[in-house]
Amino acid sequence: MQYPPAAGHRGGGGHIPPDDLPHVFDRFYRASAARSTPGQGLGPAIVAQVTALHGARPVIESSPGSTVVTLSFPSDDRA
Repeated sequence: MQYPPAAGHRGGGGHIPPDDLPHVFDRFYRASAARSTPGQGLGPAIVAQVTALHGARPVIESSPGSTVVTLSFPSDDRA
């Protein structure tokens, strides 16, 4: 199944360290740099669950000064 990007968001906020990237969509996960900010670590997990219900998957990439989240949906071969 192919997943072409359907929607994306580029944030100008903080960088997510490479060691934290595999855990971003885990429920209640908070990177050590984010533990002093408000929140429970549920937002990305909710995004992952909702996109999965629609047959999609979230992909996150981060570099200093930029984090990009892309929602990729399966292509519809019937079109």
